[in-house]
Amino acid sequence: MSSPTTTSRRRWTLSAMGLLLAVGFLAPYVVMVLGSLRSSSDNKATPPSFLPQVWQWSTYADVLGDERFRSWLWTSMLVAAASTVVVVLVSVPAAYMTARYKFPGRTPFLLLVLVTQMFSPTALVVGLYREFFELNLINTYGALILTNAAFNLAFAVWILHGFFSSIPTEVEEAALLDGVSRWQSLRKIMLPLTLPGLVTATIFTFIAAWNEYVVALTLMIDDSKKPLTVGFRSYVTGYEQNWDQLFAASVIAVVPVVILFAIIEKHLVGGLTAGSVK
Repeated sequence: MSSPTTTSRRRWTLSAMGLLLAVGFLAPYVVMVLGSLRSSSDNKATPPSFLPQVWQWSTYADVLGDERFRSWLWTSMLVAAASTVVVVLVSVPAAYMTARYKFPGRTPFLLLVLVTQMFSPTALVVGLYREFFELNLINTYGALILTNAAFNLAFAVWILHGFFSSIPTEVEEAALLDGVSRWQSLRKIMLPLTLPGLVTATIFTFIAAWNEYVVALTLMIDDSKKPLTVGFRSYVTGYEQNWDQLFAASVIAVVPVVILFAIIEKHLVGGLTAGSVK
């Protein structure tokens, strides 16, 4: 048995290691926030200083007042939200069917779904452009939504398939014997029990669609229809370098993801602990 002194030392050591790890993860965001509060000339000063020489808070108002930024933000929100909705609506019944029914070809189907996850959008961007060109979908929101949904669907199906498979069939059979339909069983029994997996798939899809760059750069032509990841390039070009606006726009772009996680995290914890006291 370890002594109280050893236990206390171990606790302090783990706390210090956790603090150092947190500082390492937060350091880029601290630099980004400080860069957004510097003037443009201060950001290009040599040698650089850690703290801004002049705290310039007006940069955020300038970025939010930029019509281009608001259109980029709207595109990112629309594409990420719509892609997430499509993925959830398709992956839930697909994962449920593969977990509950042993139909012919189920294993090859699951392997095929897994293989699609191995392809990068960058490797397929030429083919995607040709396909959407033939469908007359270049420079449309639908092209980005379909692409992001397709490349994140495999992950969602596999995650939810594992959660559905882990639920004993007796739970659902008991509900069916009580007169509950298959759809009601999925909606009222299975989905609440698989809430952690559903939340994981939702967060993963939203963040992946929010951060996507290569496909959006290739398919979107109009500046007003570009997402944030592509629009950011306009702040730093060969003719002008607005680093303060770039940093401010990056800080603002992080906020929706943080808010989403803060909202869903409560449901994630609730789903993980559901039934623990029953």
